[in-house]
Amino acid sequence: MVLKRIVFVFGFVLLSNWAISQTSQNVWRDLSDVTYKIGQDEFGELYIPVFSQKIKSLEGKVVEADGFIIPFEGMFKPEHIILSSLPLAECFFCGSGGPETVMEVMLKNPIKYTSKRVKVRGKLTLNDKDPEKLMYILKDAELLTN
Repeated sequence: MVLKRIVFVFGFVLLSNWAISQTSQNVWRDLSDVTYKIGQDEFGELYIPVFSQKIKSLEGKVVEADGFIIPFEGMFKPEHIILSSLPLAECFFCGSGGPETVMEVMLKNPIKYTSKRVKVRGKLTLNDKDPEKLMYILKDAELLTN
């Protein structure tokens, strides 16, 4: 009887952890469902994101995302980071990833840089207006793992 309870609790914990990890992965998968249209500003043509209904349904919601902190030389701010779903060598700025693989993260509390995978939770904001910002911004975020 005790063994059955232990197995049940252990199974529940494993299932819960799997579901949480799937949530993070699903956020990146959902955020990849974006297309672009060509727009114009004072500097010339630019790509403007067109968010799918799935992405629009996430706006304003608290989501979890895991990934890697992108260390911009001299620009790392412990309360404002760039998170990439891909490792540094493959990220949008350094490799083959697209703009849908990165997000700005505005943290409630400053963190220390790490090259390890981290997980954050915050409120998702979509940006299709300001070309100086990334199209995905996580506000009021907190670090879940380091």
